[in-house]
Amino acid sequence: MGNRLYIVVPCYNEEEVLPETAKRLRAKMDTLIASGRIGADSRVLFVNDGSTDNTWPLIDALHRADKLFSGLNLSRNRGHQNALLAGLLAIRDKADITISMDADLQDDIDAIDGMVEKYLDGCDVVYGVRSERATDTRFKRLTAEGYYKLMARMGVEVVFNHADYRLLSRRALLALSEYEESSLYLRGVIPLIGYRSDVVSYARGARYAGKSKYPFKKMLALAVDGITSLSIKPIRMIFGAGVFLLLLTLILLAVFLAGHFTGRTMLNWKIVTLAIFFVGGLLLLALGVIGEYVGKTYMETKRRPRYFIETILDDEK
Repeated sequence: MGNRLYIVVPCYNEEEVLPETAKRLRAKMDTLIASGRIGADSRVLFVNDGSTDNTWPLIDALHRADKLFSGLNLSRNRGHQNALLAGLLAIRDKADITISMDADLQDDIDAIDGMVEKYLDGCDVVYGVRSERATDTRFKRLTAEGYYKLMARMGVEVVFNHADYRLLSRRALLALSEYEESSLYLRGVIPLIGYRSDVVSYARGARYAGKSKYPFKKMLALAVDGITSLSIKPIRMIFGAGVFLLLLTLILLAVFLAGHFTGRTMLNWKIVTLAIFFVGGLLLLALGVIGEYVGKTYMETKRRPRYFIETILDDEK
């Protein structure tokens, strides 16, 4: 049957929200199947990312009670991006359409209708874009929007206010599987595929239950990972800063020499101290940025597996 949809939902310690998420997804899938827009053999795949609570037993119970729900259990916690990728790659030969979303119900499930419609109109990639962040705190909103602006300034092609709520056609998913780097930044890689794309806007809601799994620290780490995976602009910025300091040093040298020969001494210990601290700080920053790239290259050369799958719950197996 055509238009088989798989909704891939990464889960980490989501026992509080998972029953409600499954309930709403079941209702949405029933509506889509009844309208004939997706096949009756469509599924929801919950990916357990090494949860320490009852998330996996809940997924197992959902699967036993309803064949709509499948499960994939990673051997240990590997992070949101790897868990999402594991789910997508596990069903790439089964699904005509895949939609990825988080389990916390902040992403509007009704936006799935618009995504499927745009897929039926010929789009291979449909991005879920947040039209507003009314439920976020001011700090969360400013840091989140600043994150997208920073990524754009660093030369990373990202869709503003889009996280990982998106639709991929089978050929887009197969294209994504060609990217083999161990640290895969999905938000920046998928726009590189280049197939026809569109967006569906939705209002971001409050988390149904539990705590956010993406605090500021993790968001900052994700931004660094995205920039160093897809851009060399920070290296060029260091080069530019070095050229600027060299020119500034030559200018100051000329000024100091002119002062020396005219009997005006301009150099004192305060200026020297500030210059030493400034250049020292810049050198440490440069070493840190270069070290980040070297470390990422080192990890890539090891070619370690991104994850291991411990258990798959699927009626087809």
